[in-house]
Amino acid sequence: MNTKVKKIKRDRRQKRIRAKISGTSVVPRLSIFKSNKYITLQLIDDDKGNTIASSSTKAMKGKTLKERAYEAGKDLALKATGKDIGKVVFDRGGYVYTGSVSSAADGAREGGLKF
Repeated sequence: MNTKVKKIKRDRRQKRIRAKISGTSVVPRLSIFKSNKYITLQLIDDDKGNTIASSSTKAMKGKTLKERAYEAGKDLALKATGKDIGKVVFDRGGYVYTGSVSSAADGAREGGLKF
């Protein structure tokens, strides 16, 4: 499949998801972005348009991307609990919930976030 078509389809999925969910300062949105090398996780307050906390696989240790995504999820959960956030709304960003996306979500759950 053409990469342009893939991007268009992912953008459609992303818009469909974002129309249904929104983050607040009490219950922020946990957003995931995947590039070819890294995964970035953010806690976003959509009411104010602020990023509350973020974590990336760039600074994580691990052999595979799944292992680093798991560690990034745990790191983000640690930062969130430091700011008294325990519950979030999960936004997979149009990506399929397998592999590194589910691994990041599992790490966040292990760290103490509920979604």
